[in-house]
Amino acid sequence: MMSHVLAAALVLPCLLASTARSQQPSSMPDMPDMPGMTMPSPTTADRQTAPSMQTMPGMTMPPSATGTMESMTGMMAPAGDLRGSVLNHSASGTSIEPPSTPMPMLMTSRGLWMFMLHGNAFLADTQQQAVQPVSPAPRRGADKLFSTNWIMPMAMRRLGPGQLTLRAMFSLEPATITHRYYPELFQQGETASGAPIVDGQHPHDFFMEVAALYDWKTSERTLVSFYAAPVGDPAIGPTAYPHRMSASEDPIAALGHHQQDSTHIAFNVLTAGFTWRWLRFEESGFHGAEPTEARWHFEPSPNGHAIDSYSSRLTFVPSANWSAQYSWAHLTSPESLYPKDAQSRQTASVMVNRPLGRDIGSGQRSANLSATLLWGRTRSLADNSKENSYLAEALLQFASTNYIWTRLENTGRSNELLLPPGSQLPPGFAESPLGHVAAYTAGYDHDLHIAPHLLAAPGAQFTSYTTPGALTGIYGAHPFGVVASVRFRINSK
Repeated sequence: MMSHVLAAALVLPCLLASTARSQQPSSMPDMPDMPGMTMPSPTTADRQTAPSMQTMPGMTMPPSATGTMESMTGMMAPAGDLRGSVLNHSASGTSIEPPSTPMPMLMTSRGLWMFMLHGNAFLADTQQQAVQPVSPAPRRGADKLFSTNWIMPMAMRRLGPGQLTLRAMFSLEPATITHRYYPELFQQGETASGAPIVDGQHPHDFFMEVAALYDWKTSERTLVSFYAAPVGDPAIGPTAYPHRMSASEDPIAALGHHQQDSTHIAFNVLTAGFTWRWLRFEESGFHGAEPTEARWHFEPSPNGHAIDSYSSRLTFVPSANWSAQYSWAHLTSPESLYPKDAQSRQTASVMVNRPLGRDIGSGQRSANLSATLLWGRTRSLADNSKENSYLAEALLQFASTNYIWTRLENTGRSNELLLPPGSQLPPGFAESPLGHVAAYTAGYDHDLHIAPHLLAAPGAQFTSYTTPGALTGIYGAHPFGVVASVRFRINSK
C-alpha cells in the first residue's frame, strides 16, 4: 500500500504540470494580478465573438492583434465587489471570499468560451503523537505518508441574457490516502471499514463537484443566480477549508470540519441566490447524508439520494477586503452510523483579505494577509445535544515566495473518542458531547518554481493540543502533531 501512495503522490505534480503546460499560451504575456486593471475596449466584432468582460468584473483581457481574445495565463484579477466575486465563481460551491482574494489559476479563451484551471496537491508525512498517559490505555497517535489534493477545471461564456459557468472538481485522495483515513489526533466524522473514524480524517471523493451555474444581471445592482450540481456544495458555511485562502497552505483538515463545512461534498444540490449590491441571500435543497466509503463512485442517483435537506445563507460583503456570512441548515441523517439522527447546523464567519505589496519587476502581488474567524454548531434533533467549534486562522505571504500560517481551534468532541481506533460501535452506543479540544498550529513553507506553471513549496507545521479532562487518561494533557509536506500548485508562470 505504501508503494501505491508514493506512485500516486508522484503522479500528482506531473498531472498538474502537464495540465498546466497544455494551457500555456504561445504569444500572450503573463497577466499580473492587478485589481482594477483596464484594457482597450473591444470592437463590436469582438463583443460578438468573445465573452463580455462586463459579466466578469475584475477579469479584463487585452485584445490580440487580430481583435479577438487569445490564450492568456495569470492570476484572476480580484473582483471589486460582491457581484464580481459571484461571477468569478472561483471558490467552492457558491461561497464568497473577500473580492480582493488572489486566485492562482491558468486562463485561456477559445471562441465564446473562457477556460480556467485551479489545482493544489500536498505530499505530506505526519507524526501524530499522544503523550504517554497515566493509565494503561493504549497510546493514541500514528505516522503516515499521504497526499491531499484536488484539481478544478472551469469554463464560462455568455448565454442569453446571463453567464453560464460549468465547473468540476476531482481528487485522487481515494488512492493517495490508504486505509480510508490519515492520522489526525481528536478528529472525528464518517467511517473507515464500517467503523467510526477516531483520530483521523477521511479522504475526499474522486468527484468533489460537478456543477452548472447561471447568473443573470437583472439590473446594475442586482444579480439572480442558479446552481445545480449532482455533486456539489450547498449554501451552508463559508468557503470550505480545502479552498479557503487562509487555509491554503495547511495540508490537513480543521478539527471543526464536521461542524463547519463538511457539506461541501453533498449530492443533488439545487441553489438559488439573489444579490443586491453588498448583500446576497441563498436557499439550497440537497441530500443530507455524507458520502459513503465508495470514494471512486459517482454516487448521486434517483434511488436513495433524494433532496431531503435544506439550508439558507446570508452573505455580506461591505468592501473588497471583507466577507461575512451566517447560515443555517437542516440535515437529514448526515452520519451513516446514526441514520435516525437528523441535525441542525449553524455557522457564522468573517473573512478578511489584505493586499500588502507588489513586486516592482513583475507587478505580481508580493505580500498578502488572509484571515478567517469561524463558528460552527451542530445540534442533534434526536436528543438536543450540541457541539460548538471555534476557529481562527491566518496566512501571511511575504517576499513573494514565503508563507507563514496559524490555525487556532476550540472544538467540541464526542464520546466516540473513548473507543479504540478501528473498533465497531458497541451495541446500544449513543453518541454524546464529551468536552472541548484546543489545537494550536503554526507552519511555514517556501515556493520554488520547478516547471512551467507549477510551484512546489516544501514546509512543515507543528500542532499542540490541550486535552479535556475526560480524555487525559488516553491522550495525556498535551499531545502534539508534526506534518512535513511539499505543496504543489498550478501558477501563472
